[in-house]
Amino acid sequence: MVLNYIWIGFFVVAFIIALVKVIFLGDTEIFTAIMNATFDSSKTAFEISLGLTGVLALWLGIMKIGENSGLINALARFLSPVLCRLFPDIPKGHPVLGSIFMNMSANMLGLDNAATPLGLKAMKELQELNPKKDTASNPMIMFLVINTSGLIIIPISIMVYRAQMGAAQPTDVFIPILLSTFISTLVGVIAVSIAQKINLINKPILILMGIICLFFSGLIYLFLSVSREDMGTYSTLIANILLFSVIILFILTGVRKKINVYDSFVEGAKEGFTTAVRIIPYLVAFLVGIAVFRTSGAMDFLVGGIGYIVGLCGVDTSFVGALPTALMKSLSGSGANGLMIDTMKELGPDSFVGRMSCVVRGASDTTFYILAVYFGSVGITKTRNAVTCGLIADFSGIIAAILISYLFFF
Repeated sequence: MVLNYIWIGFFVVAFIIALVKVIFLGDTEIFTAIMNATFDSSKTAFEISLGLTGVLALWLGIMKIGENSGLINALARFLSPVLCRLFPDIPKGHPVLGSIFMNMSANMLGLDNAATPLGLKAMKELQELNPKKDTASNPMIMFLVINTSGLIIIPISIMVYRAQMGAAQPTDVFIPILLSTFISTLVGVIAVSIAQKINLINKPILILMGIICLFFSGLIYLFLSVSREDMGTYSTLIANILLFSVIILFILTGVRKKINVYDSFVEGAKEGFTTAVRIIPYLVAFLVGIAVFRTSGAMDFLVGGIGYIVGLCGVDTSFVGALPTALMKSLSGSGANGLMIDTMKELGPDSFVGRMSCVVRGASDTTFYILAVYFGSVGITKTRNAVTCGLIADFSGIIAAILISYLFFF
């Protein structure tokens, strides 16, 4: 229901603001711009789905090799002690735990092209366990919120954008992004755990948190000991080596288990096309709604209003310049990237706002896009508290990114 109200709100608010512009500002082109935006975003939705088809086919094929070889089951059994604490409704050792781990790993490495197909695979398996096929289950909600919180350890694309824009140190946002996205994920998991009455104070979870903290500490130490110029190169290299190693591992495991690796791949790849087609209506719905909202100028009014209120409170308003990126991030990844790049172009990549826009972009992921694609792929229409928990993670990530940016760059 929440998604329903939000989607309706996009159009109603856009219509009201457009009317105001026509009546009071004499903007006779606004409705033309809005309608053009609906056509363009519909086309974009189809192109995104079309672009996903090949990637989906590739990774669903690889995952099918893992399933048939038993590797996914082995991975699921290994991860059960920890993941079953976060997903108590999933039977111990169920293969979906392996798919969830693969998706989370790809996300943390910043490998979006791999993460989405792996996430859709996990959603399909979660749907098989779901007793109410039109309603999001508890594991689905936890999985979605972890995805929307956007935990990432190698923000490759953001560092590349900064390098392209001429930043003196493209990787100087690495640690702030790492801290912000960790906070976003932690708050999101806690929010879902409270809603689902999951006890996080237990030995496996505490051990996991300790390992994560040690890993992040080691990563930060490594980052500080490596030259800034080499960091982006090494990050990309390591991520791609790990990704290709996974493919090789799956194939060699299939060979070892004496399965027909090629046929297994083709069997899984066939699912890619049907999945891509299935998500088109959901993508069209949300991308059109977002485009209408943005083109009408509603986003500008919202950002301006926040800046005005903050100014009245006597608080520094420097961060307001990064708010368009922060708010757009929940709606559209490409839109947020565009605003982030535009901010760096206008104010400079090494300006306070330029850096902050990069940090807020990396603090969490595109909540509504992920909800639309993941839930749409399995026909979920009743999202329960997934949107609320996702937005809580989003908001905490934005706040953390702003505060951490002040700490590092102001």
